[in-house]
Amino acid sequence: GRRKMIRNTLIGSMALVPLSGVVLLRDLGPLPEDKLEHTGWEEATDAKPLQLINMNTNQPMKAEDIIQGSLTFAMPEGLHTHDEDFQQRIAKDALMLVRIAPEDIKDDKSKEKGFEGILAYSKICTHVGCPISLYEQQTHHALCPCHQSTFDLADGARVIFGPAGHPLPQLKITTDEKGFLVAHGDFDEPVGPSYWERAR
Repeated sequence: GRRKMIRNTLIGSMALVPLSGVVLLRDLGPLPEDKLEHTGWEEATDAKPLQLINMNTNQPMKAEDIIQGSLTFAMPEGLHTHDEDFQQRIAKDALMLVRIAPEDIKDDKSKEKGFEGILAYSKICTHVGCPISLYEQQTHHALCPCHQSTFDLADGARVIFGPAGHPLPQLKITTDEKGFLVAHGDFDEPVGPSYWERAR
């Protein structure tokens, strides 16, 4: 009788093995579709650009507010710290602005997306999504404090050290008729770490 029970238990357990594969293949939840490819900046258009709002003062910024050698953090117009979904949205929308002397910018594409040496990059590290907050003004390197991924902001925010797999996405910025810094569209690359469905 015991042999029959052991055999039936073994058969039953082997029949359940494929179910674990189904769970793993479904990523333990619904697929993200294209949600990871867009941020709050996608609401910006040429007809209705979004102002860059200083995260410390909650005021729109002008080009002269960005001092060469400093790192300033911004968010899109219309996003407020008291919003119920603020933490969820800022996890993709957070922006860092740096002003570099135009002759020190090595990457021509970055220069075109910037304004008078002001470059706007995603603040979200492309390794595991930590916020980048350290900047070395002599080398123009930004450092993620979590795993020390280092990005050269003067050279298209390419990775020069650490485990990050992609450069930081850059946001194209200009100024409006009042001189405020604005964005006309979303990042051209998905923000944050790599994921299975990432096409770029």
